[in-house]
Amino acid sequence: MDIEQDVRVRAARNNAEWCAALCRAHGITGVWGPRAWTSARRTPLLYPDAVTLDPGASPGETVERIDASPGASVKDSFAALDLTGDGFEVLFDARWIHRPAPEAGDGGWEPVRTEAELAEWEQAWSDGDSGGLFPSALLADDTHAFLAARDAAGRIVAGAVASRSDSVVGVSNLFAADGDLDAAWAGCLGALARHRPGLDVVGYESGGDLAAAVRAGFAPVGELRIWLRH
Repeated sequence: MDIEQDVRVRAARNNAEWCAALCRAHGITGVWGPRAWTSARRTPLLYPDAVTLDPGASPGETVERIDASPGASVKDSFAALDLTGDGFEVLFDARWIHRPAPEAGDGGWEPVRTEAELAEWEQAWSDGDSGGLFPSALLADDTHAFLAARDAAGRIVAGAVASRSDSVVGVSNLFAADGDLDAAWAGCLGALARHRPGLDVVGYESGGDLAAAVRAGFAPVGELRIWLRH
């Protein structure tokens, strides 16, 4: 396995672990197979019903193990599946990203620690359009940290989720209320240097969000694809 493929495998596993943790917080237990994580119950909004862990995963190891009715989604971590024959369409393509562990960075971002802070974080992340997607049970597992930046008035104005695994830390749900993703990445990486030191950083982005990640020192390392059943 070449270096880029190894990074993609680690990033896919890390992301699946975060999806599985969020599902468990909602009382949904998925199944870890050799080439895919799947959930027989429909997962929460915005989270996939299956995540492939190996480029050799087959449609049968994903679609046949989930509720594949309309609304189902599959995270094809290696853009290797063709699910059109199962009634799925491509929702979007993205790129996995990777950068070495940050050694230092801007301060100011800190982990969310209370249920009230988590609710505030979710409202800031969703611009007030979401509630209850991130249950407080997630705070009991320090593998996954909700990082937040506050303005002078104490309001959360930027944040991200940082999920630690054996060899990497995955960043997801990065947001900035003012749209300044360059500043958000700087703050997030600074927090990782303090709270998740020594771990390479992975995630996935697309479009302008991918460009901001590249400016923050990330390199794209392969394509992934999200499939949706209409």
